[in-house]
Amino acid sequence: MAVTDADVVEALRPVEDPELHRSIVELGMVRGVAIDGGVAAVRIALTVAGCPLRNEIQNRVTAAVAALDGIDRVDLDFTVMTDEERAELRQRLHGDPASTAGTHQGHGHAEGRAVPFADPSSTTRVLLIASGKGGVGKSSLTANLSIALAQRGHQVAVVDADVWGFSIPRMLGVEHAPVVIDQMLVPPEAYGVRCISMGFFVEEDQPVIWRGPMLHKALEQFLTDVFWDDPDFLLVDLPPGTGDIALSLAQFLPRSELFVVTTPQPAAQRVAQRVAFMGEKVNLQVRGVIENMSWFTGDDGKRYELFGAGGGAELAERLEVPLVGQVPLVPALREGADAGRPVVAVEPDSEAAEAIRRIAEVIDVELAPTRRYNPGLKLLG
Repeated sequence: MAVTDADVVEALRPVEDPELHRSIVELGMVRGVAIDGGVAAVRIALTVAGCPLRNEIQNRVTAAVAALDGIDRVDLDFTVMTDEERAELRQRLHGDPASTAGTHQGHGHAEGRAVPFADPSSTTRVLLIASGKGGVGKSSLTANLSIALAQRGHQVAVVDADVWGFSIPRMLGVEHAPVVIDQMLVPPEAYGVRCISMGFFVEEDQPVIWRGPMLHKALEQFLTDVFWDDPDFLLVDLPPGTGDIALSLAQFLPRSELFVVTTPQPAAQRVAQRVAFMGEKVNLQVRGVIENMSWFTGDDGKRYELFGAGGGAELAERLEVPLVGQVPLVPALREGADAGRPVVAVEPDSEAAEAIRRIAEVIDVELAPTRRYNPGLKLLG
């Protein structure tokens, strides 16, 4: 039986746009199909000119159509959506602020929308990863923990809220900037994790010299103008300390879970407790402590506690929360962060990767919320 145009369209239905994670058929990207013997000519409309994942789309489309019996060759042609088509696509994906302002579907700072993750009906768990001071490995833990959660089958996103020391894109090995579709930012993805960062908007070596209101506005746009697509987990890499950004995020994300990163030494533990006390004062739930650089395992197999011992456990006891896990000091963890090769992804059998995967399991299973808001339940008055 000869292949029809409809057969090709059906073969393309499971093919997803690699950035929007929607069927290219549903997105209206398939613009034409023509069959001539064993040759299938297919025209695809890219969302933007210079689409960074054009080759990936080409590979997916070609593979799907070539798998049909009777097709010997696929001729693929690309065009680009018009401004009007991008506007319609953005509205379909991101909601219409005129009719959904203040609801879960309507969000986007530029259009007067609400922060989606603050809505009680949101199923996204927001994890704020905080530290009292810099240098404790908070960002590398955030990057690797996000991948570990993705490896558990979750949809995961990261907001790099450390606007002065942004580093998440480099640590994840992200290779391109966000795509803009009618003022909607589509975050890039690496290792199954989407991310947004100040690092996409300023030069790597340029300082961010902003006061509180500008930082507040930037964070709001990170949460609302980006197409996050309802992830299971949203990790937020906070800057060290208890400044404006932490306070802004407490306002934007009141249902967040705060995890404090410290090292074993008493001085670091005492500083780390300040950010936990800050969280309590602004009604953020402190869920646990993560101790980094807990020990170094030498070639002789012996553990060396280079930064002392007990700081994480002592802090957890003081805060009356669990010590979620301890991560050893491993050169590959630092080297992977510098090179964009996260240890959880590229060295999954390493001591540090195993420790971080255990932390992900604890957060995912043992610390999972026991209560969920159900929008279908209403009190009868």
